[in-house]
Amino acid sequence: MSSPGERPAHGGGAAGLAADGRDPRRVPANWRRLLDPDEWRLNAEGLPFRRAARVIALRRDPRPAILLVVGHDFSDASRSWAFTPGGGLLPGETPLGGARRELAEETGIGLAEACFTGPVVERRAVFAFNRVTCRQDELFYLTHLAAGDDVVDQSGWTDTERELLDSLRWWELDELDAAVAAGMTVYPHMLPALARELMEGWDGRVRHVVEH
Repeated sequence: MSSPGERPAHGGGAAGLAADGRDPRRVPANWRRLLDPDEWRLNAEGLPFRRAARVIALRRDPRPAILLVVGHDFSDASRSWAFTPGGGLLPGETPLGGARRELAEETGIGLAEACFTGPVVERRAVFAFNRVTCRQDELFYLTHLAAGDDVVDQSGWTDTERELLDSLRWWELDELDAAVAAGMTVYPHMLPALARELMEGWDGRVRHVVEH
């Protein structure tokens, strides 16, 4: 499933955890009803945690563009954001395998693992979603799609994704820049500039991003 959107979360440590191992200041007792317990596990600091993989899918024609999902928070539909296809890893799944699977499930675009480059970004994030503060570590892989291979299909979305996600489409990079300038939130924040850098290929450097 796609990663939730994010907003700044207050700091905190492992001290003062509840009997069930959660941080009661940031994680309500019913958090397993608010997040998928098959994807999220409490970590040592008492926050739901998961590892995820995502795909930066680019195309050059007819104009440079990136494939993005736009979604909103379950608990506040006015909060929306744009992000790349991807989601949590299954047990025993490699990050590249998870990126490939998530791209196929969310967009209908099935590619061989050889079509992906990277990881090009390693990101660690703490965010509040559906009244729960979460931690997520994720790797981003890069793929370039040609005309004819870039048709998207939302039929693979789960019921939860259909409730949470508002759109899936190609954004021309100039259009994305204008939307961000007008106030749209994109994760990671560096994505619009990074997409332009990656349009001609990857320089081999993994970008490390921490967002809170």
